[in-house]
Amino acid sequence: MATTKGAAGKKSGMNVDTKLVRELAEMLGETGLTEIEVEDGERKVRVSRGAVAAPAQQMMAAPATPAPAPAPAVTAPASPEAPAAEASHADAMKSPMVGTVYLSAEPGAAPFVSVGDSVKEGDTLVIVEAMKVMNPIAADKAGTIKAILVENAQPVEFDQPLVVIG
Repeated sequence: MATTKGAAGKKSGMNVDTKLVRELAEMLGETGLTEIEVEDGERKVRVSRGAVAAPAQQMMAAPATPAPAPAPAVTAPASPEAPAAEASHADAMKSPMVGTVYLSAEPGAAPFVSVGDSVKEGDTLVIVEAMKVMNPIAADKAGTIKAILVENAQPVEFDQPLVVIG
């Protein structure tokens, strides 16, 4: 842990765990996420890229090295059809967390669901891995899979549409 020193050479109250900051920065690059925040008691570490700096009282630690170059943003193309597409996904099952989505239980296995499949409430649609924990995402209603809006092993954000059930 690094300790910063004030103007008089005395230790200040800010301790920066540079190893943790580097690990979080590496995780940003590996997952394609734009921000990671970790809180441990009163200490809060937030690492982000391409974001506006937070006010000093909110930022407890910052990366000592420059953030990796921003990854290409995943956005819908700017076209007249885009608002209609977003509206049709308004009732989609959404990710309850940030993580990596998987469409099957293991590599090479058949996907949980495909477009056109009938599902019952509670059926597993996808898995979202967050912090090495596999979280099954279950259907909140019975119906037919109309669209799968993500690809296998794709990073997902909180509240990102995953699957449309009609």
